[in-house]
Amino acid sequence: MRNKRLASNVIESPADNVLKSACIYGSNNSGKTCLVKVIRALWGIIQNKPVQIMPNWFTNFPIFSISCVFIENQKEWEYEFSFDTQKNEFVYECFSLINFDQYKNQKKEIYFERDFLNQKFSSKDELLNQNLTLMGRNNILIHIADASSLDFLREAKQILTNFASRIVIVDMNNIPLNQTLSMMKNHDALQKDIVSFVKNADLDLDDFKYVDADKIKVNYLTEENKPAEDVISIKEPGFEESLRLASVYRGVTVPSLLFDSTGTKKIAALASYVVSALKKGLILVVDELDSSIHFKLTRSIVSMFNNELNDKAQLIFTAHDVSLMDCKKLFRKEQIWFVHKDDDGVYLYPLSSFTAEDGVRETTDIIEKYKRGILGAIPEPDMLKTLLQVKNE
Repeated sequence: MRNKRLASNVIESPADNVLKSACIYGSNNSGKTCLVKVIRALWGIIQNKPVQIMPNWFTNFPIFSISCVFIENQKEWEYEFSFDTQKNEFVYECFSLINFDQYKNQKKEIYFERDFLNQKFSSKDELLNQNLTLMGRNNILIHIADASSLDFLREAKQILTNFASRIVIVDMNNIPLNQTLSMMKNHDALQKDIVSFVKNADLDLDDFKYVDADKIKVNYLTEENKPAEDVISIKEPGFEESLRLASVYRGVTVPSLLFDSTGTKKIAALASYVVSALKKGLILVVDELDSSIHFKLTRSIVSMFNNELNDKAQLIFTAHDVSLMDCKKLFRKEQIWFVHKDDDGVYLYPLSSFTAEDGVRETTDIIEKYKRGILGAIPEPDMLKTLLQVKNE
C-alpha cells in the first residue's frame, strides 16, 4: 500500500493487504487453465471430495504439491500438502498460523505437520501429537482424525473448510445455468440483483424473469429449436425447466435459452455467481471470463470487484482480451499476471515484477509492450507456413 494509485483495488486487513481481483494472461496451452485446475484440486481436497490429480507426464515425478496462503478471521494462514499420485496417499501436510512482529517479520506457528518423507511429526494438540504417525495417509488430517476433543485441530478444520467453502470456480466454456435458475425462482433481493445485472448487461433487454411454463409458447422438442451451443451446462431439473428463464424484448416474452445469443446466455448464467460472490464475500475463479462477452461488459464486471463498495469478495480470472490490460483506470500492476512457457518450464509472474528500469511504469502503454513480446506470455504464430503448404499441395 505504499503505492496509493487505485487504492480501492485492495482489501486492507490487520493480517495483510489482499488484491480484490487478478487477471492472468498467456498464450493457448501455456498453463492458465492448469492453474485453475490446481485451485479446483485444492478446493476439492479440503472439501473431502475424491482426489483428482494427475501425475506429471513430462518428468515422471509422482509427487504433486500445493501451498497456499490465505486470510480467514482476520489472520493469515498457510496450508500445504504433497500427494503421491502412484501410491494415492498424502506424504506431507502442514497447517500454520503466520504471525507478524512490529517490524512485519514473519514467524510461523505450526498447528500440525505430517512429513512421512522425512519422518517429521508435530502438533499443538498433545494427544494428537502422540498419534500422528499412526494416522492414515489416504486423506488429509482434518478428515481422518476426530477433532471434537482436539482444540487446535478443530480450529484448523473450521478455518480450512470455511476458506474452501468460499471458493467458487466457473468455466465460461461450460458454465452451469442451474444456480441462476434456482435463484430466479425466489422473489428475494438476490433475484432482483440478478435481474438488474442481466438487464444492465444487455441494453436491448426489457426484462429477465422466471415465468410459468404456459407462458412459453414454443415447440422446444424440435431439433430446430434446440440451442446450438453446448457451453451452457444444463443438469437437473433439466431442459424444460430451463426454458422458464425468459427474456423480454419490446414486450414479447421469449425463452432465453432458445432465443438469446451465446454471450447473453453466458451473462445470465454468470450473473448468479457474480452477485453471490459480491453479496457473500466469495472467491470467484473464472476461466476465460472474456469468452463471448463484449470487452466493456468484462471490464464492468472487474470494476464491480475493484470498487470501494466491495470489501470482501475476490475475482481471479484468465483472459485473452488485451484491452483489459489497463493500469491507468482498471488494474494496479500487481493485479496483472502472465503465464509463460518455454523449454525449461512454466512461469507465473506479475506485471509488477517489471520496473521502471525495464521501461514499465504506471503510465506505460502496457498493451503495446505485451504485443511486442517484451512481457512474455505471448504466442508467435506463423500461419503463413500453413498457407504456403496448402497452396503447394
